[in-house]
Order: sequence, then C-alpha cells, then structure tokens
Amino acid sequence: MKLTQSIKLIGIGDNGQASLLPQYIKWIEESDVLIGGERLLAFFPYYKGEKLVVKSGLKKLVETIQNDTRNMVILASGDPLFYGLGGYLSKKIKIEVYPYLSSIQLAFSRIGESWQDAYITSVHGRSMKGLVQKIEGYDKIAILTDSENNPSTIAKYLLQFGMTEYKAFVAENLQGNDEKTGWYSLEEMKNSDFSPLNVVILKRIAPSPKWTLGIPDDEFSQRRPDKGLITKKEIRVLSLQALQLQRDSIMWDIGTCTGSVAIEAARIARDGQVFAIEKNEGDLANCIENQHKFRTDLTAIHGKAPEGLETFPNPDAIFIGGTGGNMTDLLNVCCDRLKDGGRIVLNAATIENLYKAIECFKELNFHTSILHAQLAHNKPILGMNRFTPLNPIYIITATRKEEIND
Repeated sequence: MKLTQSIKLIGIGDNGQASLLPQYIKWIEESDVLIGGERLLAFFPYYKGEKLVVKSGLKKLVETIQNDTRNMVILASGDPLFYGLGGYLSKKIKIEVYPYLSSIQLAFSRIGESWQDAYITSVHGRSMKGLVQKIEGYDKIAILTDSENNPSTIAKYLLQFGMTEYKAFVAENLQGNDEKTGWYSLEEMKNSDFSPLNVVILKRIAPSPKWTLGIPDDEFSQRRPDKGLITKKEIRVLSLQALQLQRDSIMWDIGTCTGSVAIEAARIARDGQVFAIEKNEGDLANCIENQHKFRTDLTAIHGKAPEGLETFPNPDAIFIGGTGGNMTDLLNVCCDRLKDGGRIVLNAATIENLYKAIECFKELNFHTSILHAQLAHNKPILGMNRFTPLNPIYIITATRKEEIND
C-alpha cells in the first residue's frame, strides 16, 4: 500500500545547500522529483531522482503535480510565501512550506535596520504603473525588482516625480559568492548597472512635499488665459466624498481637464487605478504636468468620451466633470460598465444638464441623489469683508437600483 504523496516547498538562499537545514537536505535526497528553476536545481548536481525545470506558467506546474503520485520537493528562492510561488501553489494543492530568509530580511540586515515599519512592494513581473503614489511619503521602502524593472529603471521613474529626498541601497546576489551592496543617490543609481538578482531599499533623508485632501486650485497648472477650467477645491472634495473611493478602487475621470479630481483620487486609491480622458490636448498636457508635481501616476488619454472608454477596465467609481454635449450615449456606457455597488458622480452647472442627467439615470434604472452646492469666499473690501460666490454646482450621485426578483 502506497503512502500518501508528500509535496514539500522549501525556500533556499543564494548560497545553495549551505542555507538548508540537514533535515531539508534529507527530504530532498529522499524525494522522487525535484522541481525548481535552473539556477536552484544546479545546487544539487548529484540528485538521483527526476529534475523538473519550471519554465512556463504555474498553472501547468500544478497540472503536472496533480497528475503525479510521487513524492516531490519544490525549490523556491527565499520565503516562497513572500511574493513567491507559494501563495499560488498552496491554494491549488496540499503542500508543506518551509521558508528561508526573504531577500528583504537579508537586505535590511546588511544596513542594520529594522524593517517592520517599511513599506514593501514588488515590481517583479509587474507593471511599474502607479508605483509613485503607493510609496510616496514613507520613510523606508523596499522594492523587489526584475531584469526589466531594475534599479536603474526605478531611479529614472522616480526622478520624473522629483523624489530626490530618497537615497537608495541596492543589495545584489545576497549570500552569493559575488554579493555586492551599496548606497546610491537616485542620479547615481540611474546611471549604474546591477546584477539581475537584487533588492532595492529607499530611505528618506529629507522632507517630502505634503499635500492634504483639497489641494489649492492655484497649485495646479491650468490653461491660460482661461484660468478657472478646474473643478474647484470645495466642489472637488464634496465630489470625492460622494465617490466613496477605497484604497484599491478603479476610477474613471471623464473630462479631466487639469486632472485635479483624478490626481486627488489617485492619492486616495493608492493601490487602485485611475483612468482619465480629456478632449483638449492643452488641458491634457497640464494634467500630465500636474501628475508629476503631485506624484501620481495615472492613465490619462486624449479623446472625447464615450470613445476611448473601451480601453479602460470596468470601474468602481466614475466622475463626470463634463459630458461634451453627448450625455445620453456617455451615461449609457458608464452605467453599463460600472461594477455592482459602484457610484457615478456627475457635476452639472446648469438646470438643463441637471434635468437631462436625472432623466437619463432614471431610464437606466439608477437611483440619484443631488447636492446643490452654493459656496462663497470672503473678499476684503475697504477694511471690511464681503463674500464672493462661486458658481453653483449640482453634484449628482447615481447608484444602480437593486433588482427586484419576481
């Protein structure tokens, strides 16, 4: 009678077998199949069982394991449950996990600092899009890299957003024979070459700019002489509250203009995504300039909605600052694409557009609530103060009505 199949996932360091407990080595020697990348398998040149090199996706690996009854050991770098294959495999198959030190732990040990207060993220096999708003403001940041998103590329990216208040520590080939570590300014890191196996630590050495919710209007680059084509600070804050964004929300900003709403949204949804569209090229250029100033990396395209929205993923929230005179078609697309439980917030400056929006939402089976915002700022005059009103705005919040089951 055959014993139950044993599948063990063992973390290993760059120093090979020296990083493993004797029990782990015994398990490897007694296994029938040893699985891992070519670099890790090379640490066991005299292994007597079958070696299986992981070259393609993990889905195929799971299928291979499920169709085999032999005892297996899978090798992975560092801690397999820390941005590694362990998280995926443990959801698909019954597996025992034995981690080694992660590269982050080792890197912080090299600088002799604690890392429980560090913000940790990965661009290994992932897009760097949105990285800046995720990490901005933290004192310590650790980044897992890959051959494309390497330290040089990371430095070039961060310098676009003026993040010169950070210095970088790069740890290469940790515990390997050719280990190398060192501190760099971002300018130095941008012009240097590094081993593909590395981890980057960013440490803040000077204050970062501080922007709270409700960035003053004058801080944004705007079209001249038509200054004023911006969702005013007070209306912006009320609209963002109505959107009820979460940290991981996906949001559309239609008619973004200077990008003021999209930028503040990206600072709230730091782990999410913001997509903006603007029909005026000059305004779009200002939007991109403002992104760099306020350290937000959102997707902004030139176009007149609803054309172009098909390139965006389905959103949790949509802000509509302008409809371009095509409200019916635009709201049809937005209501169709909005995720369940999502919200659409539309700003209308005229009674006519308010009426059109309400009727459109009603036909699309959306519930609406309306806030009429009439605000004014004080203005000194002859040693006294009077109030200068802002243009009144109707803030319409639309949500999908619950379907009624017959």
